[in-house]
Amino acid sequence: MAFFVRRPFAVSSGLKQITKSPASTTRLFHNTPLRSNTFFTSRSANSKPTTPSPFKSSQSHLQNAFRRSYQTGPSYTVPQATGGLGQKLLYGAAIVGGTIVATNLIFNRETREDGGMPPFEREYLNQTFAHTGLGLGVIGIAARALHTSGWSYRLMAANPWVVVGVGLAAGIGTMMGTFYTHPDNYVQKYALWTSFNLAQAAMLSPLMFLSPALLARAGLYTVGMMGSLAFVGATAKTDKYLYLGGPLLAGVAVVAVSGLAPLVLPATAVRTLLWTERMWLYGGLAVFGGFTLYDVQKVLAHARMAESGMARKDVVNESISLELDFINIFVRMVQILGMSQRRK
Repeated sequence: MAFFVRRPFAVSSGLKQITKSPASTTRLFHNTPLRSNTFFTSRSANSKPTTPSPFKSSQSHLQNAFRRSYQTGPSYTVPQATGGLGQKLLYGAAIVGGTIVATNLIFNRETREDGGMPPFEREYLNQTFAHTGLGLGVIGIAARALHTSGWSYRLMAANPWVVVGVGLAAGIGTMMGTFYTHPDNYVQKYALWTSFNLAQAAMLSPLMFLSPALLARAGLYTVGMMGSLAFVGATAKTDKYLYLGGPLLAGVAVVAVSGLAPLVLPATAVRTLLWTERMWLYGGLAVFGGFTLYDVQKVLAHARMAESGMARKDVVNESISLELDFINIFVRMVQILGMSQRRK
């Protein structure tokens, strides 16, 4: 049941704020506004004030729709980098390495008692990470392709409740189909897994409105956070964090409800919306960080069960859990970085 609610709702919740007036949908996606007639300039002083351009009204609606979670490109400017590529890579490596070391010192004071990870656990974990990276790559490429084809515009112009319902149905349906397909049925297994990744890409394609530099930074921070937590989970005592399943399920339910709050609460409830925003953002980071620890140790537990003959190896199912953890952390990193740049 934990997978039924572990989806990012920020894209869907932002769509509710788009108005449904005919004037705003007529010229919603034109690239240039209508030019005013400047021929009769002598009568401009006595003429009546002109009505606002439909394009400007549509553009403001589009920006307001993503004010809660994802700001469009013109909303803020990305500062120009002063260093070269090598300096950026050095900073990124320092952030990732420092996060791993700090997290290991804080959370991993009790290491494994068997002296290290057995080869079958290491192989199973590496295969799971490989499938996770492949799935995230499919999501990124598909989201970019959908965005360039105009899917993001059509998604934002649709009814938000329809978007939420269809998105949840597609994601949960393909995920459950993948879970209940036997590992030996490779064609059906990977077809459903690919469909699940495409469903995630369709819901995340509006992120492509943002600056590539911002998305790259959010991806780097997400890799650093998940990498450090995965390292801690892999080297900690056996089954140390498996008890977190129940509390994390309760926490993700609260985060999911707070993510849906803008769809049902009026815009006048400013204080309530502010608290639900913080709950969705920072509470979600804590919850899905805990899920990373839990899922990594669950993968190792399933590896031991497969080695003893109690279960079959199924790295595709394991990778879906880690993909959802990455997506939820990444979406929140994007929002945090966007908010920090708007304050500058």
